Amino acid sequence: MLTVRKSSERGAADHGWLQSRFSFSFAEYHDPAHMGFGPLRVINDDHIAPGQGFGTHGHRDMEIITYVLEGAVAHKDSLGSAGEIVPGEVQRMSAGRGILHSEFNPRSDQRTHMLQIWIQPDRLGSAPSYEQRAFSDADKRGRLRLIAAPTAEAAAAGAVGIQQDARVYAGLFDGVESATHPLAQGRLGYVHVARGTVTVNGVALEAGDALKLESEAEVRLEGGVSAEVLLFDLPR
Repeated sequence: MLTVRKSSERGAADHGWLQSRFSFSFAEYHDPAHMGFGPLRVINDDHIAPGQGFGTHGHRDMEIITYVLEGAVAHKDSLGSAGEIVPGEVQRMSAGRGILHSEFNPRSDQRTHMLQIWIQPDRLGSAPSYEQRAFSDADKRGRLRLIAAPTAEAAAAGAVGIQQDARVYAGLFDGVESATHPLAQGRLGYVHVARGTVTVNGVALEAGDALKLESEAEVRLEGGVSAEVLLFDLPR
């Protein structure tokens, strides 16, 4: 079964310095029909004004992935981690039993465009941790590059490790470039189009659109035009 989630149907918030679109219920946006998909709980599409950001705040028991599309994010947390995340880099923060952090746009002349993704962990109360990895455009060009995976397999694959039986892939597609990803029986697929346009299992999608796949044998991506895509392979 294929279910389209159009960009225009997402929740929205405008705080002046921050414009956000919510794929799932978040903060003041509540939609009982969109509370998550498997353990995927949040995809926030954020645009942050120069020099602005989120002050120190806390999280717990959530796997948080930051995927930067434009600009940069300056990160600091209570573990002592600090640095910038730029396009091509992926940050993973396991909040575990509790972590404090801040996120700012450090640029004075450029907005930041990022996706913040939350995945519910398969255990509670673990030790918080932080990880950051870089993925080149060549790694993602015309293919699905694994960027996040269960901790036990992540290091060998060069991905960030998450505490959940979920995998996240990123790909860039133009023209004749295509990719197919098998979905094991009982698994869910979720495709989010970050930029451009692409056809997924015969469904034409634009930037901000998503496609939920249930009881499907595979995910097929083709016909991309400047497309940047995230694919989530999830347990039910």
